[in-house]
Amino acid sequence: MTATQEPPVHATGVPGGRFTSGDLTLLRLLVDQVVGDDTTVLSEADLIDQIRQIESLQSSLAALQATRIRAFAQAHVENRLTDDRADADGLHRSVVAQVQLACRVSTAEARTRVANARDLYAGFGRVRDLHIAGELSAAKVSAIAVECRDLDARRRRQVDARLAVHDLTRYGIGRLRAMTRRLVAEIAPERFRARVHAAKAERRVTLRPAPDAMSYLTAYVPVEQGAACLAALQKAVVEVQIDPQPLTRTRGQVLADTLVERVTGQATATAVDLEVQVTVPIQALLDPQSPLPAEIPGLGPVPADLLATPEGTKSLRRLLTDHGIVIGGDSRQRTFTGLLATLVRARAENRCTEPYCDAPVRHLDHIHRDADGGRTELDNGRGVCDFHNHVREQPGWQVFRAPDGIVVTVTPTGHRYCGPEPPLPTAPPPRAPT
Repeated sequence: MTATQEPPVHATGVPGGRFTSGDLTLLRLLVDQVVGDDTTVLSEADLIDQIRQIESLQSSLAALQATRIRAFAQAHVENRLTDDRADADGLHRSVVAQVQLACRVSTAEARTRVANARDLYAGFGRVRDLHIAGELSAAKVSAIAVECRDLDARRRRQVDARLAVHDLTRYGIGRLRAMTRRLVAEIAPERFRARVHAAKAERRVTLRPAPDAMSYLTAYVPVEQGAACLAALQKAVVEVQIDPQPLTRTRGQVLADTLVERVTGQATATAVDLEVQVTVPIQALLDPQSPLPAEIPGLGPVPADLLATPEGTKSLRRLLTDHGIVIGGDSRQRTFTGLLATLVRARAENRCTEPYCDAPVRHLDHIHRDADGGRTELDNGRGVCDFHNHVREQPGWQVFRAPDGIVVTVTPTGHRYCGPEPPLPTAPPPRAPT
């Protein structure tokens, strides 16, 4: 791929006289030109060469994007320091939120990109050069930067110099992360020790959806506690293996069942006392043969018949839906509480409704502010994470519901981002005649 063809004069954003360094339209034109090329004329070796070139280009573009993120963050802060309502935390939150929307990524990923863009110009000269040259991917650079996040620029330069004696292009992400962590422990032992103590305060348990009506239950605990838990579960596997009863479960199944039994205190993993909020299509109740599944908000669909089990004392808080739409009401209260709060959360599927954010719902927000006369009703409510509930309070942010029902976010730069589309009416497939 060579950049020998001049872009057309009429191309949007391309000046007629010359191609400026700040205009990226030429790259888009080149991609559009080569994406449809006939690859049958290329040998396998040629294709591999191009794959490598594209990967290198992606790394260089990520480095270029980091320079723009850093420049935007600096400009955004400098232009608003004179505002009496501005504060450092709020401005940083506004920067992260706008990068998140522009890049179409999660808040956590945007926060990482902003931090990496800052740190790359605060001590990581050699790593940055490799990134710009396309020799280190954004993921590898991020692995290095995260391990050095709490170091000052002087110590980052020391880590950067120690890393430079190795051919970093030959290392995977795991090895780069481990190597950097060891260097941090040597160069800044007191910081490393403080990080270990601080990390224990962040211990937690999280639940994420998995395919096929499954989930990932993750515990973030100190390494010695994690090892002790696994050893206890492995001991249970040995006890099952020496039991005279026939072995009907795999090792993994025994580990998982034992974990559930010991955490919940139940006799068997399937007999669990719980209360789960489930949205159930009304068609599934009226027609036992309906293929429409129920759904646990935030975790995904599950066959409706699997919810009816004789084991345990499952308590299912069922919310009826019609073609995917949760039916609700309104309230004269200032805050969303009770059934109305449950309906707002269920409609959001317990995920933040800001574009590209899948964080759990932590706040129920008025789309049209309560202070501006907005009513506490289902149509005016939305579920958002803690981050996005606070970022809209920064100057220049607006949120409103468009006539088609989609919630629109307007950022201080005037860019508009549409939230997830409301569910569309869907009908179950016709059954074969009997």
